[in-house]
Amino acid sequence: MSTSATPTTPTAAGAAAPRRRVLAQAGFEVGSLLRNGEQLLVSLVLPALALVGLSVTTSPSLGPGTRIDVATPGIIALCVISAAFTSQAISTGFDRRYAVLRYLGVTPLGRGGLVAAKVAATLAVEAIQIAVIAVIGLALGWRPEVAGIAYAVLFVVLGTWAFVALALLLAGTLRAEAVLAIANLVWVLLLAVGGVVVPRSELPAGVSHVVAFLPSAGLADGLRSALVDGTLNLLALGVVLAWGVVATVLAARLFRFDD
Repeated sequence: MSTSATPTTPTAAGAAAPRRRVLAQAGFEVGSLLRNGEQLLVSLVLPALALVGLSVTTSPSLGPGTRIDVATPGIIALCVISAAFTSQAISTGFDRRYAVLRYLGVTPLGRGGLVAAKVAATLAVEAIQIAVIAVIGLALGWRPEVAGIAYAVLFVVLGTWAFVALALLLAGTLRAEAVLAIANLVWVLLLAVGGVVVPRSELPAGVSHVVAFLPSAGLADGLRSALVDGTLNLLALGVVLAWGVVATVLAARLFRFDD
């Protein structure tokens, strides 16, 4: 009987282990996002400018509390939306158009590994964004509630999941040009009336009640409760979780790797 082993799996045949494949692809995704000037502008430069602008002006109204303390969690939420939704939707849409997704889907990375890499890349980009925003906020006088930091991390992770799922749903069902237009339009709308920069409580009553059910408001409300009051906002948590579950189910069913 021969003692030589016959390779029966991609790893045995010479491919890297699944974890290394995901991390390698995630590193590539991070590099692509950071080298894209337009997405870097939306993901980091504009949120940073918005934070500085909110801290030195008195309009729009942010409600009760120290202005910088209320503004910074909203800007962190904006960073999550920019990286997890806008950037991922656009990059995935064009990868799909140029058949990059189809080719990656049949490599040892696999479709599941590709999605995992996108989530990991998004979290890495968000870590950079949040670090920059935190430094700017602290320099401007931001004093987050330490007791709520763990809750804030929870909302960032769950918000990332929900918005990446929404990005994949959009990018996997529409043509790249439509994805580009819709993703940017949604970013602007959520910035203006999504309860992100301006707290939902400062919007007109009828609008505020509707906005409460948006994932953007759930994320921003949860971050403000955590970093301003040090509490876990269960209603906001439920909103983010619901969007994450629904978007994941729909993306799994409707996503097409071919344009």
